[in-house]
Amino acid sequence: MSRIEQLIMQLCPNGVEYKELNEVLVYEQPTKYLVSTTNYNDSHQLPVLTAGQTFILGYTDESNGIYEASRESPVIIFDDFTTSFHWVDFEFKIKSSAMKLITPKMEAEINFRFIYYAMKCIIYNPQDHARQWISTYSRFKIPLPPLAIQDEIVKSLDLFTKLEAELEARKTQYVHYRDALLSFEDKDVEWKTLGDISKILRGTSITKKETIHGKYPVVANAPGPIYYHNESNRSGEIIVIARSGAYCGLVSYWNQPLFLTDAFSIHPTDSLLKSKFVYYFLKKDQNSIHSMKKGSGVPHVRASEFESYLIPILPLSEQERIVNILDKFDALVNDISIGLPAEIAARKKQYEYYRKRLLTFKEVTNG
Repeated sequence: MSRIEQLIMQLCPNGVEYKELNEVLVYEQPTKYLVSTTNYNDSHQLPVLTAGQTFILGYTDESNGIYEASRESPVIIFDDFTTSFHWVDFEFKIKSSAMKLITPKMEAEINFRFIYYAMKCIIYNPQDHARQWISTYSRFKIPLPPLAIQDEIVKSLDLFTKLEAELEARKTQYVHYRDALLSFEDKDVEWKTLGDISKILRGTSITKKETIHGKYPVVANAPGPIYYHNESNRSGEIIVIARSGAYCGLVSYWNQPLFLTDAFSIHPTDSLLKSKFVYYFLKKDQNSIHSMKKGSGVPHVRASEFESYLIPILPLSEQERIVNILDKFDALVNDISIGLPAEIAARKKQYEYYRKRLLTFKEVTNG
């Protein structure tokens, strides 16, 4: 029996009290913390937050209207429409007014982090576009065991989240290592344009009606196949750039026959240049390639703009060495069946199991 289970049996053998969230938490509107401009820049220091999946929208240099959260004074930012929320223990500004800033009531004898974990166990999907905190969410009940038990549960769950954060940090380490491996600006390296060393070919227009029953993936402006065609128009090693839409500028690599449509492909013509090396070099610049998009409606990138894109020309053996290293890292970081994704998924599953187990209590009844 774990220490937490022993405490529960000792301190609350008959169950624990349940309270509505609004009995232990208060909220503040975000009006005075809203950012006034969206001219974000990574060189600035102050993060601009959203309670949605993106979390950090960018960084601002604004110095007024800062919410001064800290480890000693954390806050939960809560999206009042979607009910998505995040724990924040650093200074920030906010993009959207559709948010609540949630903190503990002064008189509440709670571990605020415990409340955060208890909120993670609430299953609720809003069905209407309405403010959720006051009308519905704050009325959900959560268990409130004695403070000693709350503290022990937080310690246990924090260990899981810390491990998950460390695993996610390895992805960032990979990006830094990849960028260092592919940085040649200060080295004596010959550079050539993609126009000089490759063919850049546009895809072929196609209608979905023609592609229902085929075996070749149709690749366009999305990360994966959109459907299948009965013939291919590309084969071998293929570097694909999505031409338009939400994934405009996305760089991907294929080593199979496919049918390319709303995208263009890059094919090195120099026998001493590895396609996979060119792909990794372009992938390193993915953010800047995304920023090349133009158009006020559907954004797009032009194949002609890549003709002047400079690529370092290395000895074939050095290209192969770099590709072999990055292939291994790529599998570790991105393959869902091995490496980090599999480990992160396993840890998340384990964490969710223990969170549910630790936060499930019998409710004490009066009489």
